[in-house]
Amino acid sequence: MTLDARIADVTETIVARSREGRARYLEAIEEAAAKGPHRAALSCGNLAHGFAGCGATDKDALKGQVVPNIGVVTAYNDMLSAHQPYERFPDIIRTAARAAGAVAQVAGGVPAMCDGVTQGQPGMELSLFSRDVIAMSTAVALSHDMFDAALYLGICDKIVPGLVIGALAFGHLPAVFVPSGPMPSGMTNDEKGRIRGLYAEGKIGRAELLEAESASYHSPGTCTFYGTANSNQMLMEIMGLHLPGSSFVPPNTPLRDALTTATVNQALAITRSGNGYAPIGQILDEKAFVNGIVGLNATGGSTNHAIHLVAMAKAAGITLTWDDFDRLSAATPLLCRIYPNGSADVNHFHAAGGMGFLIRELRGAGLLHDDVLTVMGPGLSEYVKEPTLVGEEIVWKDIEPQSGDLSVLRPVAEPFQADGGLRLLDGNMGRAVIKVSAVDRDRWIVEAPARVFTTQDGLEAAFRAGELDRDVVAVVRFQGPKANGMPELHRLTPALSVLQKRGHKVALVTDGRMSGASGKVPAAIHVTPEAAHGGPIGKIRDGDVIRVDAETGSLEVLVDAAEFAARENAWEATEPQFGMGRNLFAAFRAAVGPAEQGASAL
Repeated sequence: MTLDARIADVTETIVARSREGRARYLEAIEEAAAKGPHRAALSCGNLAHGFAGCGATDKDALKGQVVPNIGVVTAYNDMLSAHQPYERFPDIIRTAARAAGAVAQVAGGVPAMCDGVTQGQPGMELSLFSRDVIAMSTAVALSHDMFDAALYLGICDKIVPGLVIGALAFGHLPAVFVPSGPMPSGMTNDEKGRIRGLYAEGKIGRAELLEAESASYHSPGTCTFYGTANSNQMLMEIMGLHLPGSSFVPPNTPLRDALTTATVNQALAITRSGNGYAPIGQILDEKAFVNGIVGLNATGGSTNHAIHLVAMAKAAGITLTWDDFDRLSAATPLLCRIYPNGSADVNHFHAAGGMGFLIRELRGAGLLHDDVLTVMGPGLSEYVKEPTLVGEEIVWKDIEPQSGDLSVLRPVAEPFQADGGLRLLDGNMGRAVIKVSAVDRDRWIVEAPARVFTTQDGLEAAFRAGELDRDVVAVVRFQGPKANGMPELHRLTPALSVLQKRGHKVALVTDGRMSGASGKVPAAIHVTPEAAHGGPIGKIRDGDVIRVDAETGSLEVLVDAAEFAARENAWEATEPQFGMGRNLFAAFRAAVGPAEQGASAL
């Protein structure tokens, strides 16, 4: 198949921009690979500490220093529904490794906080920085230099990006990411959204809301809406770090367990002692990241990845910009309608053909690079298949030729829309991104007076008081990484949705974050420079007319240029309050870079 010229052009731009950084990175991991695992170089005391906790069989194998040892980095905890199934995985992995004549050890754990629990709460101010903590925790886990490959157990928002960044610091090691799978479908997404709206209007109480939320998030497994967690899983598969078709197989099923076992065997196959050495630092090259961004746009995935993918790429010596996302979005058709871009969830997507159908369509249309390295070997041919169990063995079969549900998943010839719906906005308020794949076309342009807030509480109080019951652009500032760690602002969605349903023109403009869960209200997010960094969003005043234009890609305050330039920034005290551990992250806030550069403190 011939690569689409637009995809090729963006890739060439990224390669040229990244040439020096990528060359330095590859040189570093090649040097590390040449040294190999240092078990043989460890002193007897070092090595004895390294296997002291093993059983006799594994200890004897590691004493010989000739069998592969797989390090497991896990984000297990039993509070997060997506991560609770990982409790069983180490035993499955160890058993599979022994059966293959190898050893597996849990190298370390990484933190895994739930944005669903902390949404709108003070603890959310730690969320984005937890990604960098996870990356550092991954490095600590692998620093013992005992391993020939690594398996990474993680699902949710900051966890997979953090694991990837940490894994790339050990880019000479083969790496396979191991999903746990989604929970069964619960209450429909349309009904859940309706009940949230009723609560925001004060028409039902907390008891009714809690009952609905409990029916939506009700069992072990990943939350089924298409937010950052499930966007992570899509990315790991389309970028070649998952086994084919494994992203959305439910937890605690025979197929899920068989895939986990197969992951161990595949990790062993790509070690230096296997048949096809494939370290993660070589897999995640410029073409793999382009494939990831194409997949993100084709599925209407999380806008958080406008930040995360930039940070992940930087860890591999690659420089991505929001212009790359914008250009790739223009070249990529939207093939999926998964909530909040539709009423279906990821279980419906998987049943309709899932990742195999998606990759086959994009690959066949020349929208994906096929000359890439994956954990399965060269190319994406294995990723247009789906796993099934025949007895106790996995058989990968070709995906069905037709989508199982055209309301959820479509071929390239019949897209939901011609582009991916992720757009770059630029103007006198700075740069931002907007996701319009779920926004009605007649709301892509909003021009209305601003109402300025510095807290989520302030906006909600104004809504309850009826002060926003009109055309309005809600500006929520001092929510960027330097100000308070860039919390997500989904707590505001129900109120803004209610205003929009009343017939008003409504938009949100913020230097904070939204994610894949952002829905039908147009939102110019991740505004850069942020207010706490002197950005012009800090000069906006109540009543200023703001134009959010996703058609032309502009974000403008319609104020005389000289007057606007003369205004002082409305500085706020940006040091968060003590509590919920926020004081421990002062160094992160001081060192963090802008959103467009990945919002990283590393």
